[in-house]
Amino acid sequence: MSGTATGNAAATGAAATLTYVQALNEALREEMERDPTVFVMGEDIAVWGGGGVFGVTKGLLEAFGPERVRDTPISEAGFTGVGLGAALTGMRPVVEYMYADFMMVAMDQIANQAAKIRYQFGGKARVPLVLRTQEGAGRGNGPQHSQSLEAWFCHIPGLKVAIPSTPADAKGLLKTAIRDDNPVVFLEHKLLYGKKGEIPAGEHLVPFGKANVLREGRHVTVVGIHVLNDMALEAADILAAEGIELEVVDPRTLVPYDRETVAASIRKTGRLIVAHQAPERAGIAAELIQCAIEDAFDYLDAPPVRLCAANMPVPYAKSLEDAAMPQVADIVAAARRLMSGSSVVGTRS
Repeated sequence: MSGTATGNAAATGAAATLTYVQALNEALREEMERDPTVFVMGEDIAVWGGGGVFGVTKGLLEAFGPERVRDTPISEAGFTGVGLGAALTGMRPVVEYMYADFMMVAMDQIANQAAKIRYQFGGKARVPLVLRTQEGAGRGNGPQHSQSLEAWFCHIPGLKVAIPSTPADAKGLLKTAIRDDNPVVFLEHKLLYGKKGEIPAGEHLVPFGKANVLREGRHVTVVGIHVLNDMALEAADILAAEGIELEVVDPRTLVPYDRETVAASIRKTGRLIVAHQAPERAGIAAELIQCAIEDAFDYLDAPPVRLCAANMPVPYAKSLEDAAMPQVADIVAAARRLMSGSSVVGTRS
């Protein structure tokens, strides 16, 4: 891990190239150094795991000790409740779940308690609680370790939802989440941990509710979740040779959601694709398309398109997993059909 090297780079004002996982680690390290009320907890993140199953907390135990880097029992409901209690009494816990799938075990604590306490106390109670995990398919982890659950958390008032897809956003959004006085569900993606990118020098915070236009284009807007942004950028390169320009918009957070940036893009392109690895049925794509219809209906030249996973558990076999998930070729084909004027409807059931 290059925590010392990157920390020195930040101190000297030099930008650093980090992987997504290193950026997350640096965000945690910097926030723990800045604020003694910040601590991390989760299964196998300290002594037993040496930094968690994906290494995000590597080196933090040695730097901050077992009081602030805590291994927990295999009881998501239990340690989520501990994190919530700590947040209510003045601490800023960052709770790690091995997989987003395991958060289901703690949904009472998350949905019925953490999400509602500020409302129930008229805003007088603070709940500075970050719930970190990773989601998504692509590694052959099977149906109980590969789900994308962002729509679940977006549906619950009181939770903020962050979905970083670049190393810079992973760091900047996590630091913002830790400083927020509301509970934040922080959804990473397992395929992004090795992705490299430049991190701005100095203090780096990314505001919630501000989308990022990753690539400008004139013809089709693509709003992607996590790895679908990388796929959209790859599709854009393919389509550019045909004279079709994709504008790729990364929302960065889903709650709050930057409707205006997406609407402004649609006013330019007239066409919209929303893509994610969650199943199509009741996925967040439907909500984002409804926002687009409300905000920019008169500018749409074709019906918006959802590119989502099939409405089925995520398969284990690589060939079946790939078939169930949207791919670069699906984005290319959908953009071509939109440009041709053909009717485009969902193709997954």
